[in-house]
Amino acid sequence: MSVHSLIQRSRLSVPACLLFLALAPSTAHAQLQIEKGDFTAKFGFEGQMWADWQQDQNTTLPQGYAQNLYLRRVRFMLGGTLFKNVSYFFETDQPNLGKSPKALNSGFLVQDAFLEYKVSNAFRIDGGLMFVPFARHAMQSTVAYYSLDISPIATVNNTVTQSSGLRDLGFQARGFLAKDHFLYRIGLFDGARDASGRNSLRTAGFVQWDFFDSETGYILPGTALGKQKILAVNAGFDTQGSYRAISANVTADIPVNKGDEIGGQMQYIHYDGQQKFTTIPDQNDFLAEIAYYSKRIKTQPFFKYESENFVLASQIAKDYNKWGGGVNYYVFGQALKFTGQIQRVIPRNTPNKPSNEFSVQMQVFYF
Repeated sequence: MSVHSLIQRSRLSVPACLLFLALAPSTAHAQLQIEKGDFTAKFGFEGQMWADWQQDQNTTLPQGYAQNLYLRRVRFMLGGTLFKNVSYFFETDQPNLGKSPKALNSGFLVQDAFLEYKVSNAFRIDGGLMFVPFARHAMQSTVAYYSLDISPIATVNNTVTQSSGLRDLGFQARGFLAKDHFLYRIGLFDGARDASGRNSLRTAGFVQWDFFDSETGYILPGTALGKQKILAVNAGFDTQGSYRAISANVTADIPVNKGDEIGGQMQYIHYDGQQKFTTIPDQNDFLAEIAYYSKRIKTQPFFKYESENFVLASQIAKDYNKWGGGVNYYVFGQALKFTGQIQRVIPRNTPNKPSNEFSVQMQVFYF
């Protein structure tokens, strides 16, 4: 049966498809995978179940907690090659499934869908729906965060640019130079479109230098659990019309003590929507994370700090500091992981009260 006919028979359940692929001796290997000449298809999934208690910042009433049990992420992935130098990646997601206001039938969305033509290791062309190459933390693997989840400082521009999960439609060139230690990505994207469609497109770019191991994947790693030696410095930009944003980051994953790891990052992002996106005031945002992974006991305590800092006096009531910490417990590496985290948000220039958030996650991943 052809791949086309398998896709056409969409009523066949996903678990049945995966079971068929896993058991088919002529096509499947250790990975859920099909191979026929230059064509390959690799299947995977990701699930993150959350329990979350988030306190409000009401200044007059007793502070209560919003309580939610929901799927933070549920994703199915398909990637591989069509020809010798042409690869593809497709991913679906149904984020925040069941979170208040609860809606269990909202449906999946397309998270990634792009082709890549590799001219050489130094020059590749991607086209489709993909990460906007702007900030490392925004392009980091969702299964390998040092702490529980992505920081809100990396998502400030997501809605106004009409992006989807930090992805946008467009073309990008990317490649690796200096024996794969220098990484670059630069692209032209759809951005926010007006009714006429005649407004300017969006441009973004990202460069990185890896001092030790190189990082050549589409998604950049977070914690490597002692399996890589990473020290990377990078910077990026994002612009459309008068809107401007820049980023800078330092990331380290250093193996120590025969399999342990000291890891973390510092991320800086400056946004200024100007006349293009007036809902993004001029601001300077920071994230710092540090974690220590112990291979012997499969645990990784972590600490984090975030802040948003607005430039205009009329906006400084939005300034806040956020402190957090917790622990990851790796049953089978990233394939099965449990995380517990507590965060405290402290407003700086407003009568709103500090608030807490408690979260627990169970993660399942295979790709």
